[in-house]
Amino acid sequence: MPLAEFDHIVIAARDLKSGLAHVGRALGVMVPQGGVHPTMGTHNCLMRIGPAAFLEVIAPNPEAPAPARPRWFGLDTPPAEPRLAHWVIRTADMAALHPDLPPASGPAIEATRGELRWQITVPDDGALPYGGAFPTLIQWAPGTLPPRQMPDLGCTLTRLQIRHPEGAGIAGRLKPWLADPRIEIGTGALSLVAEIATPNGVRRLT
Repeated sequence: MPLAEFDHIVIAARDLKSGLAHVGRALGVMVPQGGVHPTMGTHNCLMRIGPAAFLEVIAPNPEAPAPARPRWFGLDTPPAEPRLAHWVIRTADMAALHPDLPPASGPAIEATRGELRWQITVPDDGALPYGGAFPTLIQWAPGTLPPRQMPDLGCTLTRLQIRHPEGAGIAGRLKPWLADPRIEIGTGALSLVAEIATPNGVRRLT
C-alpha cells in the first residue's frame, strides 16, 4: 500500500492575474478563488483535477506584510512568467515519511489557510527541492481534503511528466512509498508537464 499519494500541482506566478491567465490559455478554464496564507505572505486560486487532486495557482500577496521567513515554493523570487513549478504529495503520517526525504526538502512546518490546517515540508531558504522536481510532502488535518470541497469543472489530471538530471535517483527514492501510474519521472533537463483532460479536450500545462 502506498504511504503517499499525489495531492496537487503548483503554478508559481509573480501575481495571481498572470497565473490565472497562463492556466486559462493552456486549459481554457478559469481557476476559482482560493485564499490567503498569513505565515507565508502568499495567496492562491484552486481547481479540482480529480476526486482527490487539485491545481494551485500561487503568488506573493501584495496586501500582506512580508513574512518573517522565506516564502515557500521559491516565491521570494517568483518566475518572470507563470509556470508549472512544482508538485506536492500527501501522507497520513508525516513523522514516518519525513526521515526518508532528502535534506533539500526541509523541515515540516504548520500552515493555515482560513480554517484549513496542515503540515508541509518547506526548506529553510524557501527554495524548490531539486528545482521543483522532487515533491513537497503535505499532511492535511484529519477529515480534510481540499479537492472534495471544490466544484467539479470537468478537469482531470491524466499525466504528470517530470524531468531532472537526477531523475533516476528521484524516482528511486520515491518508489518505495509512492505508486501512481500518472506520474512519470525521467532523466533530462529540468521540466514539468501536466496533461489534463478538460471540457476542451486534453491540454498540456507547463
